[in-house]
Amino acid sequence: MKRIIAIVRPEKLEPLKEALFSANVGGMTISQVSGCGNQHGWKEYYRGTEVMLNMVPKVKFEIVADDAEVERIVDVILETSCTGEVGDGKIFVSPVEEVVRIRTRERGDGAI
Repeated sequence: MKRIIAIVRPEKLEPLKEALFSANVGGMTISQVSGCGNQHGWKEYYRGTEVMLNMVPKVKFEIVADDAEVERIVDVILETSCTGEVGDGKIFVSPVEEVVRIRTRERGDGAI
């Protein structure tokens, strides 16, 4: 099992959610987050004072999937979220050691 974390532009929330549901992704967790990438923000002026804006609003999708499904899900995220501009986001894939469904105490792949 793998955990896929995708950090994307806020305007991609609905299109990506719909694309993932259309691709039969069983479940996901979505969070509103803020952060910065390599650019570390930008400077703006507010009432004559220079202000460094370095936390950009983003949306985080978290999905746990079977190993065989990871590439397909990553492709859906890429196709839906890429604008080709700075700030499109990142995708992280990491192993998941165990999943437990709280209600039934089921473990492993069946608990996803």
